[in-house]
Formats: sequence, C-alpha cells, structure tokens
Amino acid sequence: MNHNTPVPPLSPRPLRHLAEVHRRVMTAGRLRAQGVSVAEANEQCRPGGPWQQLLPGVFLLHPGPPTSEERLHAVLMYAARERGTGVPAQPGAEDPHRPVYAEAMITGLAALTLHGFSSTPPLLSLDRIDVLVPRMRRLRSAGGARIVRTSALPDAEQVTGLPVAPVPRALADAVTELTDASAVRRLLTEAVRGGHCEPAAVVRELNNAKLLSRPHVVDAVDSLLAEGRAIAEDRLYRMVREYGLPDPVWNVDLRLPGGPHLGGLDAYWPEQAVAVELDTRAPRQDEDALWSEYARKREHLERLGITVVHITPRKLRDAMEQQATVVRTALMASGDRDPAAYVVVLPR
Repeated sequence: MNHNTPVPPLSPRPLRHLAEVHRRVMTAGRLRAQGVSVAEANEQCRPGGPWQQLLPGVFLLHPGPPTSEERLHAVLMYAARERGTGVPAQPGAEDPHRPVYAEAMITGLAALTLHGFSSTPPLLSLDRIDVLVPRMRRLRSAGGARIVRTSALPDAEQVTGLPVAPVPRALADAVTELTDASAVRRLLTEAVRGGHCEPAAVVRELNNAKLLSRPHVVDAVDSLLAEGRAIAEDRLYRMVREYGLPDPVWNVDLRLPGGPHLGGLDAYWPEQAVAVELDTRAPRQDEDALWSEYARKREHLERLGITVVHITPRKLRDAMEQQATVVRTALMASGDRDPAAYVVVLPR
C-alpha cells in the first residue's frame, strides 16, 4: 500500500465491538490492539464521521459533544503512564474494558466538583480539566487537558471509579489559577465546613505551592484558620458534654502570682491541674518559630506540675471518644502526682 492508496473501510464487526467499550473513549494504542490503525481511526474522525479526536491519541467513538464522564476519562487516558504496548489503560479485573490509570489523577476544580463541592462549577462548564502527573513526565497541556506537575504524587482517592487528588492538593491546584479573592475564600471555607479536610492540611499544600505570598490567598487562609478553630472548639465542648467529663473553665490565661504570663488554654481543670490545648497551628513560613514557642509553653507548664493534653482538630473529628478517654485518664491520675504550683487563672 502506498501513500496514494485509499484507506480501506472498517468492517462492521470491530466498529460494533468498539462502540461498547467502557465510556466509549479509547486511545490509539487500545484501538491498535483491536486491529484499528491510526490511519483508520483518523478516517473515522473526518467531518461528519462517526468518531472524533478529543485529545492527541484519544478518540471518542460517537459524534456529538462528550459527556463530563467521557471528558474525564479522555484526560486521564491522555496523561496516564503508557505501558509496554503503548496502552496507558490496562484492563481491570472486574471489567475487561475498564481502564486502570497509572501516575495520573484529576485535580483542581474538576476534582473538587467530584469530591462534592457546591461552590465549584459543573464539570461540563469547565473549559479545561486539570490532571496531576509526575514532574518528569514528557507531556504538554492540550485541548481540554491542563497538565499539572508535582515532584511527589499523593495517594489518589477513588471517586466514581476515577483517581482524584485529595482535597488539600486539589484546592492548592485550583487556587493557583484563581485571582478572585471571594472565590478562593468560598473554596477554603467549604473545605472546612463541609468536613472535607482540616485547615492545617490545606495551608500545608498552599505553602508547598508557594501561594502564601499572594495577598488574597493569605486573607482567605486567615478566615479559614478562624473557621477551623471555631469548629474545633465546638467539638471540644461537645466531647466534654457527651462523654460526661467534669466541667472545666474554658478559654483561660494562666499566670504565676505576680509573675509572667504562662499562656492561654482552651480548657483547664484547676483542682486536677489538667489542661487541654487545641493545636490549630498551620504550617507557614514561620512554622519553626511557632513550634518552638508552643514547645516552650508546654514544657514550662509541665515543670509547674500542670498536665497538658494536646489535641488536634483531626483527632477530635475522627476519634472523639479516644480523646475523651485520654483527658479522663489525666484527670484520674492527678491524685497520684505532686501538687502543682499555684497559678492565677484569668478569662482569656
């Protein structure tokens, strides 16, 4: 066959078979495995033809606009790591046509929509879908796919059968492209209020992405941290109430008589000299200084005979009963310790 020889038409059998393939989206490699050459696939994508090419090497086996699911699979097929046969998606065990994507996951606004965010646009309204890949991959953004690179891929979460970046990473990738301060604030607030993740995880990813130098992001982070502390405090109140702990004094400052300020506490039991402190610190550029200050405060209180129970918002959310047991144990053990130094308790 020379270059002037017309491409022979496809036989009906492979066409009928391929139309039933999972999501009706296939790569050139998968098509070749079915006996369809690239030239034959391109022939099917002529104007008015039954197929269309969504991305380089990725074909949609029907005319008309792709569905949101088809777009997601097309982006993953384009970006997924190719295997030995040039096929990025190998058959799964349950469905021989279901692709298994390697080293690629949906991120950004599309990922947040898949995670159930209400403040993100519908998938069909997104011009491009972000896909996260290792930094060394030789890929370019094309068509409806925007390539986002990372030095270390996070563990993907499976959402509707698709690999999706965890919420903190997806937020950071989405915020990278946003200049609207109110949109950034809405996303971060929903992440915390909706229980998708803790503020510290979000700030860590924003810091890693070098986004904390942007004023509108810093403002949104300040609101996020305030929101996260309010939620954590509410959980702490609920833990004391629901698990029958004695009532502490809430939100107090401790001082030595006539001496220096010892620090603020979220809950304190004066008779037992037991304190609870919520660790709502978030990683920022000055994380080392914040940690040193926190450690000095805790060591000082413990030298005075005050037991400090350190609780993170995540522990309160995921293991409240266990945290209540830790506090109860500390209260019960107070009788076996030497009396604590006298301190002045003031409202904070």
